[in-house]
Amino acid sequence: MKKFIIILIALLMTGISADAQLLDRLKDRAKDAVERNLGDKVEKGVNDLLDGKKKDKKDKKEKASKNEDADYEATEAIDDTPDATSQNVKSDFVRGSVILFEDDFANEQIGEFPSKWDIDGGSAEVASINGKKYLNFTDDWNSVAPLMTNMESYLPDVFTLEWDVFYSKVGDYGQSDLDVHFMKKGSWNDQAGNVALTYRPWGPDSYGGYRFEKGEGATGDVNGSLDWNQIKDFIKIGQWNHFAVSFNKRAFKFYINGNRVINLPNAKAPERILFICVGDYKYRGFTNVVLAAGAKDLYERQTTDLSAAAAAVEKAIAETGKFVTNNILFETGKATLKPESMEEIQKVAEYMKKNPSARFEVQGHTDNVGSDKTNDPLSQARAEAVVKALEEQGVDPFNLRPVGKGSHEPVADNKTDEGRAKNRRVEFIKK
Repeated sequence: MKKFIIILIALLMTGISADAQLLDRLKDRAKDAVERNLGDKVEKGVNDLLDGKKKDKKDKKEKASKNEDADYEATEAIDDTPDATSQNVKSDFVRGSVILFEDDFANEQIGEFPSKWDIDGGSAEVASINGKKYLNFTDDWNSVAPLMTNMESYLPDVFTLEWDVFYSKVGDYGQSDLDVHFMKKGSWNDQAGNVALTYRPWGPDSYGGYRFEKGEGATGDVNGSLDWNQIKDFIKIGQWNHFAVSFNKRAFKFYINGNRVINLPNAKAPERILFICVGDYKYRGFTNVVLAAGAKDLYERQTTDLSAAAAAVEKAIAETGKFVTNNILFETGKATLKPESMEEIQKVAEYMKKNPSARFEVQGHTDNVGSDKTNDPLSQARAEAVVKALEEQGVDPFNLRPVGKGSHEPVADNKTDEGRAKNRRVEFIKK
């Protein structure tokens, strides 16, 4: 028995030793496998890193190549578009310097015929759209003209005419239809030319055209169409749209919201104007009429350097210590600058940037229509709007102090339209 136990213990010890040796061998193999696996992973990681760098480099090259192609394509695209100078020329409207007639119907009674107008046919009365008064035609054939001292002949050789028309929203079946006829002296029906434009919101579309007798010894007429594709990018639907005409001895230009759409080099000079509406439509009328003597010089030399344009500002300040302008315009009763004001603001900004240490008081002045309670804060808000516009042009606002003067410092008689137009001004006083 003792011998058997000894043999059994020996066998167990041998098994344990064998197991230990087996475990050692397994341990060594596992260690080798881990090291090999780790080595493989390290090697793979290094290779991936190197490959990744190569790939990044390749991707960067391809990206750079694509960017170069994109830059090339963009350059080609820019080169294929009309140049900016040409586009800017089409927004060259400048209001005449002397107001001959002006009416926004603000002081007229709704439902009555406006006091500054004469009627030739049909009927019309003052109405309102979204709080803005206008002359609304109420018959199917209507024509009106501004009341002037000489009703047969009052247009100078050089003039501008502006008016606003409301265009209905799509789905509103009100149609806008308005013709402006430029008449000769004598027979009431004898035309030098006309512009007609009709907008149909259910389309939406617009159609119209123009016809002018040729001027300066030429015979015959010149005419053309104004279809929707020509003007759709300029029209504001559901809003008032601004129309303007510039006439200089023989050159006739027509603008929609500042965009020139008619440019005739030789048209017959008219003597007077008629606003005409044909057909029974809703919102048939106009407002914000301004007739002024003077216009942009015929074939005025264009320049990309505003320094020349700022010369008048510099001269006025050098001689009088201030620059006074009636060409910075606002919406009626508001401090909102009209787009046509920017040319004048750019002139002033150019001068101020050339003289960065000069300080100015920017004064807003109104006419005497309305109360001081309204006009005083309005003139202050307008002066502040001018300062903000100058700041946007790169002028240091630290050198500008806005001051509202209301109607307290008139420079002309407020009893006439011309006098009130002169009193509505902005002054830049050097300090």
